[in-house]
Amino acid sequence: MSFVFAPHAVNCVPVHGSSLMFPVHRIYCVGRNYEEHAIEMGGTGREAPFFFMKPADAVLLPGPDGAAEMPYPPLTSNLHHEIELVVAIGTGGKNIPAADALHHIYGYAVGLDMTRRDLQNEMKKQGRPWCIGKGFEHSAPIGPITPAAQLGDMSQAEIVLNVNGLTRQKSTLAHLIWSIAETIEQLSAAWTLQSGDLIFTGTPAGVAAVVPGDLLQGQITGLQPLRVRIV
Repeated sequence: MSFVFAPHAVNCVPVHGSSLMFPVHRIYCVGRNYEEHAIEMGGTGREAPFFFMKPADAVLLPGPDGAAEMPYPPLTSNLHHEIELVVAIGTGGKNIPAADALHHIYGYAVGLDMTRRDLQNEMKKQGRPWCIGKGFEHSAPIGPITPAAQLGDMSQAEIVLNVNGLTRQKSTLAHLIWSIAETIEQLSAAWTLQSGDLIFTGTPAGVAAVVPGDLLQGQITGLQPLRVRIV
């Protein structure tokens, strides 16, 4: 087979404690999946789940010093952080029942859904898609994936984001409106999930702006922390 140009490299995420890499297929994101965040964004709390996507090459990995460097993106003056649990799909499928959903998970990671909030809000006002606010380069920083087999029950894990040492977001996964299993059930009814898919499961309340020079530190119980420096 001949190509017009060399194919782009596969986007991958490292697996903690291993030399293995997890190849990324698609990135799905769940909107407004914590009640307090839904309310702060103008919602009413528990609503039917909705989804959006980021390109696979939005993934941003930590550098040699353990921190990912995220360039402040163009066209925005209101870049927001959203700390999230990321689910890495190991076995795909369609119409996966919630009762079977956890068997399809390879592992978990800490991620950030970085958002050009001003652009997103403008698109909302105009009734247009808000890909420009969510799906830009480096908009999906992610830490190493920890295999699910090495973890216990994640449903009560604490999720925290500090910015420059001060806590901005703090909750537990028990406060997810739609659980991990329910999210997989809903997603797989709309798309055929594939090995390599990542699911950003939603963010707690406390989203806010960051600027160049800020250091973001995300943690979820049992997972490798994620550090991101805005440059």
